[in-house]
Amino acid sequence: MAEDRNTKEHAVLGRVTTVYGVKGWVKVHSYTEPGENILNYPYWYLRQNGRLQTVEVDQGRHHGKGLVAHIKGCDDREVARGYSGSEILVERSQLPKLDSGEYYWSQLQGLRVITVADTESGRAEDLLMGKIAQLIETGSNDVFVVQACKGSIDERERLIPYLQDQVIKEINLDEGFVRVDWDPEF
Repeated sequence: MAEDRNTKEHAVLGRVTTVYGVKGWVKVHSYTEPGENILNYPYWYLRQNGRLQTVEVDQGRHHGKGLVAHIKGCDDREVARGYSGSEILVERSQLPKLDSGEYYWSQLQGLRVITVADTESGRAEDLLMGKIAQLIETGSNDVFVVQACKGSIDERERLIPYLQDQVIKEINLDEGFVRVDWDPEF
């Protein structure tokens, strides 16, 4: 199972990929939608090798198909290189509130995925298929990557489309599960 990169207090919004130019700028890969929303947060927590460091972003902009940002006080390419590979986190309390029925991906990662199947006796029974390891954008709809976990019905990895009401029947953050209508043989 993939490590849950989010914490109770922080959410991962992207990562620093590499340096840009010679004046301490970095290239940023954003997980936000739209991508430039990551630049709305002036303070980032950069996590690298298990350490969390607070930095202030004083400039940021589009560059080609991506984003670049400048960390205040970092005016040297080699200092900026030290940030390469860092995950970018913000405090969850800073995230915009969502409407009912909307979720951040970070809220869904790690949830158990349960489907209902008929047993040989004809009774319906909850089956644990695994936990959500990650989500993938496919263009038409997002997809849960469900990996086996302790107590799951088998060791298979499954891709389950995120189609509300059609496949996704219930999301219960308090209880930590997603109920799906999905054949476990898929």
